[in-house]
Amino acid sequence: MQTGELTAVRVLEGPRVRLVPLGPEHFDSVWKGLHDAESMRLTGTRARFTEAAVAAHLARIGAADDRADWAILDRSTGDYLGEIVLNELDEDSASMNTRIALAPGFPGRGYGTEAMTVMLDHAFAEIGLHRVGLDVYAFNPRALRSYEKAGFVVEGRQRDTLLWEGEWTDSILMSVLATDPRPTFR
Repeated sequence: MQTGELTAVRVLEGPRVRLVPLGPEHFDSVWKGLHDAESMRLTGTRARFTEAAVAAHLARIGAADDRADWAILDRSTGDYLGEIVLNELDEDSASMNTRIALAPGFPGRGYGTEAMTVMLDHAFAEIGLHRVGLDVYAFNPRALRSYEKAGFVVEGRQRDTLLWEGEWTDSILMSVLATDPRPTFR
């Protein structure tokens, strides 16, 4: 596994998306997403963030050796579409977690599936990971379908993992292995 790839996050290209290292220049777009009620619900995020904390996070992540963070941009317009992250590195098992958050107005257009597929190509071919996992809340079937299109397989369900506005929801655990068949955009 070439973990040096995590400290030198490079630009990744798909037909419609460009993944660029996430950093301070994306503050305004990230900040806007952190104030979108639907984005917060879909990610189960209850925390309230200060501008200083978000700015510090964006300044810090570029040097991290246990994660890789990208801004998802529209190749034709340069518009910020969201972010995608590889985190929770387990070097011994060559595995990481992933998460994605699309900016308000962009879910449902295929950008997330493409960004995930491009990132997975990089994770397996360049970084040398064997497994990438995630979990998705059961009230987000659109994300579940997107992850399945990118090659993820359902592994199980954790019951009642999130209480949101008085309603319990489950988490669906998913993963994709380097040896699994999956689509590619290269």
